[in-house]
Amino acid sequence: MKQLDTLYINDLIIPCIIGVFENERKEKQQVIINVALSVDTQKAGKSDDLKDTVNYHDLSQQIIQMVENSKFYLLEKLAQEIANLCLKNKLVKQVTIRVEKPKAVKLAKSSAIEIIRNND
Repeated sequence: MKQLDTLYINDLIIPCIIGVFENERKEKQQVIINVALSVDTQKAGKSDDLKDTVNYHDLSQQIIQMVENSKFYLLEKLAQEIANLCLKNKLVKQVTIRVEKPKAVKLAKSSAIEIIRNND
């Protein structure tokens, strides 16, 4: 079995419509997204060629566009859709997505969900 490495996209702060309450559906609020991609980077480490790995710049732009245009009710759904987007790249064997919603709970910095999904 090949050793997998982890590529990270940390603290993407993206405005979107998220939440179940009426006031949450009117104005965009920020979510904080962290992505960890399990990838075999050995080929890229030898070749120094972007085509041999995940282009995290392009992926982050795809995530930003999708999230900005989303109108999900639940963090669970938003996290799942981000995972689905990441797993379209067959180099990604597993993805961990963490989505935080600041100020969702009074007196808490944020509420969050973290999911792990695999490319079968």
